[in-house]
Amino acid sequence: MQNQPYVDLEAIAWAAMEQYGFIPAFPPAVAREVGALTTNTPSEPLEDLRSLLWSSIDNYDSQDLDQIEHCEQGKDGEIHVRVAIADVDALVPKGSATDRHAAHNGTSVYTGVVTFPMLPDRLSAGATSLLPDKDRAAIVIEYTVLVDGSTRPGRIYRAVVRNHAKLVYEEVGDWLEGAGPVPEMVAKTPCLAEQVLLQHEAAMRMKKRRTEKGALALETIEAEPVVAGGRVLELAVQEQNLARCLIEEFMVAANGTFTAFLAAARLPMIHRIVRIPKNWEGIVREVAEHGEKLPARPDAEALTRFLIRQKAADPDRFPDLSLTIVKLMGAGEYVAFQPGEIPVGHFALAVTDYTHGTAPNRRYVDVIIQRLVKSVLGGECYPPYAPEELDDLALHLTDREKASQKVERFMRKAAAAVLLRDRMGETFEAFVTGASEKGTYVRLIEPPAEGKVVLGEEGLRVGQRVQVRLVAADPYRGFIDFEHTG
Repeated sequence: MQNQPYVDLEAIAWAAMEQYGFIPAFPPAVAREVGALTTNTPSEPLEDLRSLLWSSIDNYDSQDLDQIEHCEQGKDGEIHVRVAIADVDALVPKGSATDRHAAHNGTSVYTGVVTFPMLPDRLSAGATSLLPDKDRAAIVIEYTVLVDGSTRPGRIYRAVVRNHAKLVYEEVGDWLEGAGPVPEMVAKTPCLAEQVLLQHEAAMRMKKRRTEKGALALETIEAEPVVAGGRVLELAVQEQNLARCLIEEFMVAANGTFTAFLAAARLPMIHRIVRIPKNWEGIVREVAEHGEKLPARPDAEALTRFLIRQKAADPDRFPDLSLTIVKLMGAGEYVAFQPGEIPVGHFALAVTDYTHGTAPNRRYVDVIIQRLVKSVLGGECYPPYAPEELDDLALHLTDREKASQKVERFMRKAAAAVLLRDRMGETFEAFVTGASEKGTYVRLIEPPAEGKVVLGEEGLRVGQRVQVRLVAADPYRGFIDFEHTG
């Protein structure tokens, strides 16, 4: 790369944000509003749960901590779970300049090169983050995990909490999987090892239950650029592990508890849905390519059994099969839901009533759910959002999520182009990840970059292992082009 001109990836990221309709910089009104904040501790009487051994599990560099967890062993093998969610609404009132900006962008955008937070760092990485050793206001969700992995919703209430240990996915995952030592923070905090192991047991019960109900065992590859000093060092793949599974299961159950709570209060809300696949025939054809057969009508349980067998039989190609299934299923979306309506459900998670309410520092829909919950807890006569307002917000936030994915995908390609541009003419091993009238695409085995086959693509099919030669890499357009050589 010494002979290549410098590429300003941060400038490309800012331009991509603007291209897709985001406002990448916080307006002066937001800076003034946040700068005037004088406190980050609860001022009103709340339940005091600071003495509980709360902990969080997140990426090693994450500061926008949305949730912390705690478990207790109950009778007859039950496990009582508490999940505390940062009370963002307490410092970001509806209609404020900060709220309007967050609503416009709708989500934080993580490009791997630069992060564009939905809320200013003073909030999301400070006053509204559940950082270790800080007293914070939170919404606490309780539910009970039964021996068979089913859950029983419990209370939702406001409390003051304190995170006693910020743990890291990779360290906890290696420990739980027997591939690494007890994490240092776990080892030095009395009773934390037992606490995390109890959380793990609860998560495994819930995962087993959802898998039996048809939750799809998908596992796609998303290689994030590792950038230092303006140079792309590598493309790092975020591995799924037992720690990530733990948090995923806890949040699925917490979000289900939110929807049950709001449904009982007969409040309108926003659901997170993945519709029953319209292109089930395409999924059936894809499965047939692997020598198996699915029912003619959508059947999540049959599909997930196939996926589990396929992952065991061919783990190297499983991420690309997962990506194909995801594309054939269709994207998730937000829809406004009124009391008495029949829910659409979330086909991939095998749940009927579902929302997003556990990450209010990072997603605006979660702030909406938080405000709806708090309106019930506060005994307000009218909900903070009218049904028509929720309709508009659901459409807007679905659009913003898709736009954020486009920005992140473009930046992964731009960074990969920078990494590969001094290797022009080299041959790589790859898997075919897409083949349609739009084009044929491959993912390299190392580095895990994706690009388009522009020469010799005829006859290639998804899942096929091929050799390709790099013929072009343009970071400004996010293009990586290959020739199929064998």
